[in-house]
Amino acid sequence: MTAAALDPDPHGTPAAPAATTGTTPQPVVLISGISGSGKSVAINALEDAGYFCVDNLPPELLPELIRLEGRNPHRRLAIAADVRTASSLPKLLPMIDTLRREGTPVLMIFLDSRTETLVRRFSETRRRHPLSSEDDGQGGQSRSALGEAIEREREMLSPLREASTVIDTSDLRPTQLRSWIRQLVGAAHSSLTLVFESFAFKHGVPRDADLVFDLRVLPNPHYVRELRALNGRDAGVIEFLQAQPEVAEMLAQIEGFLARWLPAYEQDQRSYLTVAIGCTGGQHRSVYSVEQLAARFRDRIPTLVRHRELEAKEAAQH
Repeated sequence: MTAAALDPDPHGTPAAPAATTGTTPQPVVLISGISGSGKSVAINALEDAGYFCVDNLPPELLPELIRLEGRNPHRRLAIAADVRTASSLPKLLPMIDTLRREGTPVLMIFLDSRTETLVRRFSETRRRHPLSSEDDGQGGQSRSALGEAIEREREMLSPLREASTVIDTSDLRPTQLRSWIRQLVGAAHSSLTLVFESFAFKHGVPRDADLVFDLRVLPNPHYVRELRALNGRDAGVIEFLQAQPEVAEMLAQIEGFLARWLPAYEQDQRSYLTVAIGCTGGQHRSVYSVEQLAARFRDRIPTLVRHRELEAKEAAQH
């Protein structure tokens, strides 16, 4: 569906409140982010999940689209907005606040990546960044011009990023991103969802992390030959780590910290709190700890589990 297919109400009729069906209304999903960070993958994942998706919709048309779609309470709606509608971006956040006050829940997801990753992606695909005007003579753009365009885009989209749930796609395969998007929209009715994510420090701290805990001080199963090829969900690694008093103490302290401060994060009206648990390789200690912590909190609060490096490794094997 193109933006031209929509006719905005000349009288500025506000969006209709979400239909009342006796259950919590399905939120409108807004996908935004830095160019090259995976918005197309995210939108395709939502289309496959049954969402009606509109890409590059001018923000001025959003209330009218929601009003029209409100006639069909069973249709789920996803919108992609990015720097291509730069002149209208300042209107987007106030418009979303108005929609929420009128009863339309909006789930905002912002996709981000490290600049060097984005430069590599643009270089590989030979696509031009929407803010870049320089040509390298071969149909592309120079790395310096591309880097400048990305940083300018970051600045323009920073208010949107601050208001959204962020996913760092720097080290994600498309299959992982599709899975994480489906997880987020599946948990969107909760007031606060706790996300535990394991990662490897050698590949960088996730940009979407709200809290980061470093487990590299704990005994490492990697140095036990029989455990090296296993991961933190395997019985041998679990048995090894459960026998280490420092591991139990670390997990108890992380659990205590989260239990103490979760109410404050809920009062801050967050939708998601991402707790990143890191070790050296992202295979043993961090994976085990994420599984343990998720099990401790699952009965208290909606909880999601991600294993950045482990999922990437498993996807590569298939």
